[in-house]
Amino acid sequence: MAAVTREPDGGRRALRLLRLAVATSSLDRFAISPLLVAIGLELGASLAEVAVVASGYFVAYGLLQPVWGMLGDRIGLVRVMRIALLVAGVAGLASAFAPSVAALAVLRTVTGGCFGAVNPAGLVYIGDTWPGGVRQRALMQLAAATSTGIAVATAGAGLLGDLTGWRVVLGATAVIALVLGTVLRTLPEPVRDRPSGPLQALATVVRSGWAWVVLALAFTEGAVVVGVLTFVAPAVQSLGYGATVAGFAAAGYGVGVMLTAGAVRPLVGRLSAAALAGIGGAFLVAAWAVPAVALTLPTAVVGGLLLGAGWAFLHSTLQNWATSVVPQARAAMIALFAASLFLGSAAGTALASGAADAGDFTAVFRVAVLVTGVLAVAAPLALRARAR
Repeated sequence: MAAVTREPDGGRRALRLLRLAVATSSLDRFAISPLLVAIGLELGASLAEVAVVASGYFVAYGLLQPVWGMLGDRIGLVRVMRIALLVAGVAGLASAFAPSVAALAVLRTVTGGCFGAVNPAGLVYIGDTWPGGVRQRALMQLAAATSTGIAVATAGAGLLGDLTGWRVVLGATAVIALVLGTVLRTLPEPVRDRPSGPLQALATVVRSGWAWVVLALAFTEGAVVVGVLTFVAPAVQSLGYGATVAGFAAAGYGVGVMLTAGAVRPLVGRLSAAALAGIGGAFLVAAWAVPAVALTLPTAVVGGLLLGAGWAFLHSTLQNWATSVVPQARAAMIALFAASLFLGSAAGTALASGAADAGDFTAVFRVAVLVTGVLAVAAPLALRARAR
């Protein structure tokens, strides 16, 4: 019994390194949001044009997940993370010198494609190493590190961008990636069974009906959380505030995850997965309903906090389901899960960019409420049906 309720030997140190890696990935991914307006002003582009920089990042982040998953099976999870961080660091440094929106979009797409290796590799590492009885707690710590990166990115990027310019922000995250790519060599590779061929693993996932359900939920979650979150900082800036204030407002999401993660951990095992997902869905609906009713600085902050709380409950539950729904093809499933999440993020960003460019952020949040309502109902029902 103890074997399934205690973390593995060396687990704390390994989890520390994994948290640093995913926090760095989140730091880079979300730093762009409070900088969109400043980039557009300097490079002479509209908000819709600059939003391509964010959506291209998400598309590459998502599409390359299966590739990174197959490489992880072949050359090792840690080696994949190190290679990805080093290449992301080089592309990130180049992004800081981009002369146009087109060049920036290409370089950020490369950066996003590389950073996309980090989170799923961390999830698979935990899935392979931590026993099922304590796995969601480890996943929650990984999610907390992600939220820390998001909070630092949105708040710090806005402030640093106001003080030094957006190019310095992109350069700073690139340097961190390069350093971490070297430090991760001390992280041991997990002991893994020899994987089946990549096509066999993908076929195993595709044949699972429940895997398709998880992937659909992840896509929707990506669209209404990460995709719409991209426009929180520009929405605040449309009210007349600068990038610093807008960044701190958007950072409410990361703060919300950090504040709520501690409450979720002791509930794992006491409440059913369906109940945890239901609580998360209710928070997400409330999160977008607040600024949808009246867009102000306080409602943007409150909405961000609620969004983070919803993510802490719902996303960790879906992540845990993803690690166990097809255990014989876990790496492939996690890769597709992350791909669905960030392809959904790209879709959400792209679909909302037109209304955001026109300054109609309230419409963006109202549509988000409707779609989130569907997710809030579908996720608990699916988990309850799966349990039966």
